[in-house]
Amino acid sequence: MPAAPAAAAPTMMLTGAQEVPPNPSAASGRSTVMIGADKMVTGSIDVSGMTATMAHIHEASKGVNGPVIVPFVKSGENTFAAAPGAKLTDAQYASYQAGKLYLNVHSSMYPGGEIRLQLAPAR
Repeated sequence: MPAAPAAAAPTMMLTGAQEVPPNPSAASGRSTVMIGADKMVTGSIDVSGMTATMAHIHEASKGVNGPVIVPFVKSGENTFAAAPGAKLTDAQYASYQAGKLYLNVHSSMYPGGEIRLQLAPAR
């Protein structure tokens, strides 16, 4: 019996309106980032309308800024990928389950973050 195909990662949108504080940037991003039950972080972020300098997963609730916990690596002109082997700790995974992690893409215009997306597990 063949193995079942892996589920495709849902595409989620990053925007400046989700930043803290919100900004008027017209930039956007598409994320296929997934966090598995094994706490492994996989996927990528594709951005447009901005010159991105770095991307991360941060730990904080919606509407709050928090520290970087997982850096992403630039994998193309406008793409960042989860570093191979990126994995959350037990405490970080509990934060993910509670909706307290977010993706953030930074630029020189918005060094604290130009576009953002709050992560939450599928329910």
